[in-house]
Amino acid sequence: MISLPIDLVLPSLREALAKRDEAVLEAPPGAGKTTRVPLALLDEPWLAGQSILMLEPRRLAARAAAERLASELGEKVGETVGYRIRLDSKVGPKTRIEVVTEGILTRRLQDDPALEGVGLLIFDEFHERSLDADLALALSLNGRELLRDDPPLKILLMSATLEGERLSTLLDDAPVVRSEGRMFPVSTQWGRPFQPGEFVEPRVVQTVLDALGSESGSLLVFLPGQAEIRRVHQQLAEALGERRDVLLCPLHGELDLDAQRAAIDPAPAGKRKVVLATNIAETSLTIDGVRVVVDAGLARVPRFDPGSGMTRLDTQRISRASATQRAGRAGRLEPGVCYRLWSEAQHDQLAAYGSAEILQADLAGLALQLARWGVEPGQLQWLDQPPAAAFAQARDLLQRLGALQDDGRLSRHGQAMAELPAHPRIAHLLLRGHDLGLADMACNVAALLGERDILRGAGADLHSRLALLSGEHKAQRGGQGGVQRARQLARQYRSYLRGTPGQPVSDPQDSRWLGALLALAYPDRVARQRRAGGAEYRLANGRAALFGEADALMKHEWLVVADLGSRQGQREERIYLAADLDESLFDTVLSEQVRQVDELDWDEREGVLRAERQIKVGELVLSRAPLTNLDDEARTRALINHVRRKGLELLPWTPELRQWQARVELLRTLDVEAGVESQWPDLRDEALLATLEQWLAPYLGKVSRLSHFAQLDLSSILRNLLPWPLPQHLDALAPQTVAVPSGSNIRVDYSERPPVLAVRLQELFGQVDTPRIANGRQVLKLHLLSPARRPVQVTQDLANFWKSTYGEVKKDLKGRYPKHFWPDDPLVAQATARAKPRGT
Repeated sequence: MISLPIDLVLPSLREALAKRDEAVLEAPPGAGKTTRVPLALLDEPWLAGQSILMLEPRRLAARAAAERLASELGEKVGETVGYRIRLDSKVGPKTRIEVVTEGILTRRLQDDPALEGVGLLIFDEFHERSLDADLALALSLNGRELLRDDPPLKILLMSATLEGERLSTLLDDAPVVRSEGRMFPVSTQWGRPFQPGEFVEPRVVQTVLDALGSESGSLLVFLPGQAEIRRVHQQLAEALGERRDVLLCPLHGELDLDAQRAAIDPAPAGKRKVVLATNIAETSLTIDGVRVVVDAGLARVPRFDPGSGMTRLDTQRISRASATQRAGRAGRLEPGVCYRLWSEAQHDQLAAYGSAEILQADLAGLALQLARWGVEPGQLQWLDQPPAAAFAQARDLLQRLGALQDDGRLSRHGQAMAELPAHPRIAHLLLRGHDLGLADMACNVAALLGERDILRGAGADLHSRLALLSGEHKAQRGGQGGVQRARQLARQYRSYLRGTPGQPVSDPQDSRWLGALLALAYPDRVARQRRAGGAEYRLANGRAALFGEADALMKHEWLVVADLGSRQGQREERIYLAADLDESLFDTVLSEQVRQVDELDWDEREGVLRAERQIKVGELVLSRAPLTNLDDEARTRALINHVRRKGLELLPWTPELRQWQARVELLRTLDVEAGVESQWPDLRDEALLATLEQWLAPYLGKVSRLSHFAQLDLSSILRNLLPWPLPQHLDALAPQTVAVPSGSNIRVDYSERPPVLAVRLQELFGQVDTPRIANGRQVLKLHLLSPARRPVQVTQDLANFWKSTYGEVKKDLKGRYPKHFWPDDPLVAQATARAKPRGT
């Protein structure tokens, strides 16, 4: 067994876990933590024959890790070391080290919160901060606290680039063990910054060609996504021509495991590989023969928008931690080199770590699992709490899918959904499809939605994909693997569905049920065409989506969209996968999505109130009919809603009334800042909008047209909100005007804070201090004006102005306004509002 850097810290790690039930291990790329640590801990006394469970974030990495561990023992996978991943597992009665992927671990925790028989739970590559890893850690910590005493469940977090101290704090100040030094050194070649709008592919292709000419060994090229991989693959194939010594190998998460395995296997003798990969190759995997990394420095990251309920893909710069991980791939087996296609100065500006998935992901699955566990997010320990907005969006979706009862607990249907290894939308589709006697079609649809598109670029209609699964059509060359994976997944889903259907439909082979099944999973993505034959549709969630190019589905008025999203530079959501929908199904199997709403709203063109009864699916109107005999309460409510939507500017404000509002707010704010309970009401626009029912509704009896709002006596309505004797106090504490030494009463502008007194400089001769209001609590801001009423100075310290600045201002004013009197000592001069003071 060859020596690895991690070997030096294994004694410290053993000691840490002997003393504590949790530890953090930091080890740079190539140190060997994945394949050394489980074996090094297998015979520890505290394990006492229990098993080790190791979490790997990706299927390929999990299987590769298990195979490497088994080979170190001279065994086959399934003996001492086994694995469980989606659609594949190899474990046996003697298995004591089990490598699993994230969804597998979460389901195991739900079935056995104490993880009986497991002595050590290892989270590998925890720095990736996947949503499922964060959830599994929170559940395991909670389950351990509630259900495990002796023997304890020990937890180890390890990665190449961790926020070690932060994790240590989460784990009750757990010891942090650090392994220094990569296995082999990696030199860095820096590039120039990308220019705005520059495509990444030409730079990558040229760098790869240069590296092939100047470096030995195979190359690993990091690109943001599959589209870039396809284009670089094509351009390299053209540039390399007839060269047979270079093999081009794509590597991304949507390839089947055999294709991924081919990318990481050693190149045949006399050949080199160029592996074109997404960040799937960033951690855990050792790609044999690679000693050169070409890094474009980009990653495509899904981001969930709680406002729209949709996930979009953003291409963004990677973090410094991610760049370190990628460079480390070149030093696994021998000294290597990393070509970074950005400058060293740019590198220093990168974020230290990537953002945790929990902060930007769809949380529907997490919300369902927490409901099954019986907790709210605040009851668990998290490195980052699930964002409130996204979590609320997830709970709303679960409510719509019938997964939650009114009290927030799981319904029977929700419990069944949580037990299925699928997103809540897909789980709901499977269960409702089974109830309708459509289990075969539902499983096929679920499999198609759970895998990469098996007919990419062949139009958006999902019917054509179903025809491939059924064997009605044959897959083209190169597409058979995707069809086989989808069929395997569909068979797996069928194995989960048990029992007899509830009320099966009479014609389960009818193609219109495809749209119904999709609508069950995506009620918010039922879509209606804006105009006949057009590319643009309006979704039930109120958003718009369109086809990027002509599609046969555009002949249908109603669709359900299964896959849509927008990328940088696109304003609208694009439709990628959909099926037509029979509108008559809203009367039968989709009736739960239909609601009746009485709408009272303004006709913007006519400027009058309209009332109608609408039958709606989300925000889409199926039908409408006029409502008559409106009661006064409903009518007033419609008026209030219109004002709230349009804003207070709909009402007849005057500048004087806005000043009055600001005077009241100033006095209220002064009380709040002083920490005393204010007698002055909150009359800010936000507060007025929130309380329209109390102060405005009683005056809306005669309003039936938009023009009638202008006839409201808004001044009296608002002034009535000040109880006696506050109006008198208002004039005393926040007067409309302030007297100055010239005898003038100058209007105060309360639209700013502090209020502004704009006054000609000559009118303040003899005034020592800055004027104050509100019993001296508020100093006014002076805008000192020239005789032509142009500002010459702004100050809240008049005494200092006379002392330090007036001399310079006087020189300027004396030259520009020679007919005016500019005394040397303004404090003893007579103030005047005239050109010259009397008597001069």
